[in-house]
Amino acid sequence: MTATLEVSDGVGTILLDRPPMNALDVATQDRLRELAEEATRRDDVRAVVLYGGEKVFAAGADIKEMQAMDHTAMVVRSKALQDSFTAVARIPKPVVAAVTGYALGGGCELALCADFRIAADNARLGQPEILLGLIPGAGGTQRLARLIGPSRAKDLIFTGRHVKAEEALTIGLVDRVVPAAEVYEQAHAWAAELAKGPALALRAAKESVDAGLETDIDTGLTIERNWFAGLFATEDRERGMRSFVEEGPGKAKFL
Repeated sequence: MTATLEVSDGVGTILLDRPPMNALDVATQDRLRELAEEATRRDDVRAVVLYGGEKVFAAGADIKEMQAMDHTAMVVRSKALQDSFTAVARIPKPVVAAVTGYALGGGCELALCADFRIAADNARLGQPEILLGLIPGAGGTQRLARLIGPSRAKDLIFTGRHVKAEEALTIGLVDRVVPAAEVYEQAHAWAAELAKGPALALRAAKESVDAGLETDIDTGLTIERNWFAGLFATEDRERGMRSFVEEGPGKAKFL
């Protein structure tokens, strides 16, 4: 297996396992889609961590495999490539990327599919596809620009340069930088805390933000309003409000 899904404390860890650099070949891309769909279906998975192991998150696509593809082959493959990453981005649960070492090209694009990114202090991120005469093809031109803004995204995409963890934090590419030995522990702990929350409300929040970013403000407000009103039909809403009234804020226990 090039990737696995392991579950503990309500957290499903999608672990890349393709030594030495977790190059994202076709088999790994397809496996990521399968695991994202499994994490979406499983009730015991309430949050997800994306992890490449202690040394490297993912150093990018398998260049030797790509070199053998012609235009026709990539026309066919590029949609499946994007679909795999989109499946990760659309997991309707909180997703945290635990980034160690290199997260380049497809590896950076995979991290962009998460809701939060915790990076090791030795991490390096970037979109170096331009150095191959290409552009990012797994969502990098779109998700990166939405995350850090078009000018900063163009800087990284046009130059292909790597950014160290501290610069990535400064420009908003990652959300937290921690010692390398603590990356997975902190990502899992954060995900486990989120996993205790109301599952449907978390889904509503994620879909409202993500869908709202793709449309105009009025449509986004409609999406928010529909989810907000719909949550009044849930047991979690009843439980949360009852706990607030009877015990005070922040003490509700959700199933």
